Amino acid sequence: MADKPRYRAWFQSLSDPNEHYALDEIVYRSRTGDLLEVVHDLRELGKTSSEEWKRRFKERQHVTAWPFGSGVWGKKEWVLPGIRDENIVSMFEGNTNLFWAERYGTELGLRDLWIKQCGNSHTGSFKDLGMTVLVSQVKEMIAKGREIPAIACASTGDTSAALAAYAAAAGIPAVVFLPRGKVSVAQLIQPVANGAIVFALDTDFDGCMEIVQQLAERDEIYLANSMNSLRIEGQKTIGIEIIEQFDWNVPDWFVIPGGNLGNVSALAKGLDMLVDLGLVDRRPRIACAQAEAANPLYLSYQRGFEVFEPIAARPTLASAIQIGNPVSVDKAIDALRRYDGVVEQASEAELAEACARADRTGLFNCPHTGVALAAMEKLVRRGLIRENDRVVVISTAHGLKFVDFKVKYHETQLEAIESRLPNPPIELAARYQTVRDEMLRQIDKRFSK
Repeated sequence: MADKPRYRAWFQSLSDPNEHYALDEIVYRSRTGDLLEVVHDLRELGKTSSEEWKRRFKERQHVTAWPFGSGVWGKKEWVLPGIRDENIVSMFEGNTNLFWAERYGTELGLRDLWIKQCGNSHTGSFKDLGMTVLVSQVKEMIAKGREIPAIACASTGDTSAALAAYAAAAGIPAVVFLPRGKVSVAQLIQPVANGAIVFALDTDFDGCMEIVQQLAERDEIYLANSMNSLRIEGQKTIGIEIIEQFDWNVPDWFVIPGGNLGNVSALAKGLDMLVDLGLVDRRPRIACAQAEAANPLYLSYQRGFEVFEPIAARPTLASAIQIGNPVSVDKAIDALRRYDGVVEQASEAELAEACARADRTGLFNCPHTGVALAAMEKLVRRGLIRENDRVVVISTAHGLKFVDFKVKYHETQLEAIESRLPNPPIELAARYQTVRDEMLRQIDKRFSK
């Protein structure tokens, strides 16, 4: 009788493969200050054939058998193989839809454009994918007797929402630090409603991040930001899931917005596993999109990644990526080099108009997705993305979390932006003839050729 596979994973230094730690150790950086990564025993995983992995993943999609109906935990062996099922904290995240943006793509000259709707998740963003893993590991550690007083994060909105929800489900205290006045009301109310301890600080994200790192170091508060490699393990399933949705055919391009840059390295990490374990035989290209107001990676890319310098990020409509000193920059640069990557930026006007154009074709985009769409449009105009390329833009959050941005755009109230496609409600007296005449005029104006 064959031995049961012994899948294993551990923390490992990026610079020294001999420095490693168990996943239940509280450690975020190596002895030299580098970030860690979760490393899997690929030799053991490779004993299962690529076709068997494909079959196993397919059988688990949308099932109710705990916890495999989750898009993350359906790939448990590739994420946290050693965790006990009863300690997994899941909202059956993942398995989000691919939107075939046929009309929008046609307008841009693309035949095969898709939007991965990661915002169609429990808290409305892709951050759920990483938080289910991190909170589950903390619950496992507590079950084994480890004293962890709380889990904490600095956030520009989406991370705090995900942490608060998953910690509430697990019964673990959550503490979130937000830059005061710099997140939407919808983002702020999520951790409030889920019972987290919420601090609104007079600083930006980088200032919040500095404080939460001190708390983690001095007060044994467990850190939930993406410098914690457990987050990356959940987020890496995005690329795996997309390729699975395409029947294991690899797109030509992934376009993803980047702020703290954990998502870029996570995307590449999942794709690496597909290649290393033989499920696919080629790599896509990755384009990272940054807001012009918070573009340190773009500036580094312009100099061939020879040097990276943090900046003071300026206010941007894409508030979740208003980050001037991203903690995962080294991982992101390494990922972009492996995937023949590019970095493009979008101005405030460009991201707002890209959102509006795409929304007119049936989408409902957050401003961060607008950054990715605007960058993608630029790459198309330059001819780098070609007409017949299959392109997947990763939409990181649901547009309903940013209705204030949408309302101001259509009321032409966005500062320093002249809305080109505003569509405010038409206010009229309640008289049939008046309404009919205006309706017919609007139909003729908007849809006649």
